[in-house]
Amino acid sequence: MGSRRNGRWGVPKGHLDPNETTAEAAKRESFEEAGLVGDVEATVFGSFSYRKDSSPHRYHVAVHLLHVAEAHPDFPEKGTRKQKWFRLKIAIREAAQPGLKALLSRL
Repeated sequence: MGSRRNGRWGVPKGHLDPNETTAEAAKRESFEEAGLVGDVEATVFGSFSYRKDSSPHRYHVAVHLLHVAEAHPDFPEKGTRKQKWFRLKIAIREAAQPGLKALLSRL
């Protein structure tokens, strides 16, 4: 999924809603940002941290694996996101954050 701000490739991520687990957030964000629906593994696969270009804040991301059942053509952020599937080797090279590259290398 492409970033809205700089077009770099990454995985859906966002803030936790009140009383929401990281797995529930992963499921929600996957649909909102990429139109993907499926089963999310409850266990965190890994995590990474990053900084946005213009922010002094460091963001921490818990990554869950999603077993995709459907890819909907219409989803809430379709107008502001790019969607593209990559072979794993290319995804590792194209991922925006070094920590995400390391996680993808574990697959």
